[in-house]
Amino acid sequence: MLLTDLLDLPVHDHNGDRVGWVSDMRFRIPARPTASDDGGVPSPEVVGILLGPRRRGSYLGFERTDVHAPVLLARWIRWRHRGTCLVPWSDVDHVEDEAVVLDAHYRRESPLLSR
Repeated sequence: MLLTDLLDLPVHDHNGDRVGWVSDMRFRIPARPTASDDGGVPSPEVVGILLGPRRRGSYLGFERTDVHAPVLLARWIRWRHRGTCLVPWSDVDHVEDEAVVLDAHYRRESPLLSR
């Protein structure tokens, strides 16, 4: 599966009700290489999905808490993404051809990134 296969898919809760759309994915690069690595850059790990109440749209880097300029653009983008949350990948039950399905007790976390 490719990342582009997930972007813009509807997200459903375990009852089948749509709760939003996959607007982006969040990844983490581990701080230390594992024993199986050859000394290169470690493989990224999926942290979760950014679940938005509206169709796809990029934060353009304004999800970082220390980015505030240009002020009007920052305010508009944060307003546009109001209601967006990060759902940990462990709370995704499964991915179907036409939807992402969350487990019964999925968590909504802040989508903002801090240093």
